[in-house]
Amino acid sequence: MTDTLLPTGHQRIDHLEMRQIVKRFPGVLAVDHVDFDVKAGEVHALLGENGAGKSTLMKILYGLYSADEGQIIRNGQVTVIRSPTDSIKQGIGMIHQHFMLVPSLTVAENVALGMPSTRGLRLDLDVVAKRLGELAEIYSLQVDPSRPIWQLSVGEQQRVEILRALYRGAALLILDEPTAVLTPQEVEHLFTVLRRMTADGHALIFISHKLHEVLAISSRVTVLRDGQQVDTILAENATKTTLAQMMVGREVVLRYEHGDVSIGEPRLRLEGVSAKSNRGDLGLKNVSLMVKAGEIVGIAGVSGNGQHELAQVISGLRPPVSGEVFIDSQRVTGKSPAVLNESGLSHIPEERMEDGVIKDFSVAENLVLQDHGRKPYALGGVFMNFRTIAKTCKSLIQEYEIKTPSHETPIKSLSGGNIQKLVLARELSRQPRVLIAAQPTRGVDIGATEYIHRRLLAEREAGTAILLISEDLDEILALADRIVVMYEGEIVGEVSRDEADVNQLGLMMAGIRHEQAESTPL
Repeated sequence: MTDTLLPTGHQRIDHLEMRQIVKRFPGVLAVDHVDFDVKAGEVHALLGENGAGKSTLMKILYGLYSADEGQIIRNGQVTVIRSPTDSIKQGIGMIHQHFMLVPSLTVAENVALGMPSTRGLRLDLDVVAKRLGELAEIYSLQVDPSRPIWQLSVGEQQRVEILRALYRGAALLILDEPTAVLTPQEVEHLFTVLRRMTADGHALIFISHKLHEVLAISSRVTVLRDGQQVDTILAENATKTTLAQMMVGREVVLRYEHGDVSIGEPRLRLEGVSAKSNRGDLGLKNVSLMVKAGEIVGIAGVSGNGQHELAQVISGLRPPVSGEVFIDSQRVTGKSPAVLNESGLSHIPEERMEDGVIKDFSVAENLVLQDHGRKPYALGGVFMNFRTIAKTCKSLIQEYEIKTPSHETPIKSLSGGNIQKLVLARELSRQPRVLIAAQPTRGVDIGATEYIHRRLLAEREAGTAILLISEDLDEILALADRIVVMYEGEIVGEVSRDEADVNQLGLMMAGIRHEQAESTPL
């Protein structure tokens, strides 16, 4: 066996430029004459709200789209990238937010897929494993090449993605929201890896919405807004406030004042609740918790640790196999969503397009979706009162700052942030006693995020009991009065906002119980 299959080393990229890039889609100028460049040994962050053009720009660089105008210049030479294969040959790799791995295959098999082999249809797994071991040692990316992907944690799967790109000779890496599903400790480890890579001469493009991480890891920051380049600045000259203002075009509040609220009686109570996941195993295991009037309880944890099952059990979308759920003193275990709504529960679902709205319905139809058969929207329980529906919907559109041509516009024509505002308007307009907010700002831009956070805090001050389920630890820390951490379907710890420590929360998110996390040296 020879080493001829190993990459011949990185195709060094000293400087890569994208000049005056333009990309048009029907009716949309997605990228409007944008300049962007990255140099060996630096991390260049790319920021922008949803729809600002950053993903389109990077898909052009990686060969998933073709630019309508502009040039890509690599080490002083104009280059043409027509496909990801061309991009990889040029030494460009991309780590997608949603990993491109085959769960049933091993680490080595995933890395070897698509690579040439001296054994015909058989893969050179021993060669691959040897090289992976070398790269893992260099960059502290330890992972067992023989383990199947499905057995790995999210952080380990990300290591495989990075190792695969390095194995294929990537000199430039595009990292799309690489910290979205990591614990704080895993983020720190990733940043150590990225710093080692830049020290070795790699060029890195870092896409993230977490401004403090952008400032911690980047050398330069480029901000896009509405498809245009706002500016490129040195990270050392930027602050979270200035970056947010560049992204949105106005001043954005990033820290919130928690008004003094008198915590009231228990509104939501779970006692020993267990439920099956979609896989058929127990996704929720003996969970007991309480949310009182006027408080926000945050559920923290890495994705897939029971949060989805928790929200669905409370909202009546998934039956528990044991335990009890109470709203106020009323037992509502296993009741339908309609009965729970009557009991004072509102629910902002994590998948708004699947569980929150009907995409072929209009804005107005979605706003009255749950109450269309009741007064004042129905006359005699049969006929729709369209005049009242139109009047109420126009009022909600204005109050919740929903950007839509009219209340008759199909919901699928709205941006993600405006669809989420519509769901928020519908659920809060019923003046709930209990609100389940599951991933309320997932996939929405910083302006809509600020608005949603303000409305949740206003509901808290109005006395609503809020259960906030979020994979964004920054969001939990900004809003929650108490923080409950879940791991593999169980509650492993609980702390108040004043006691919250990011490192200890990270340890709990990795499965270390609160008592152990407190005694673990940091």
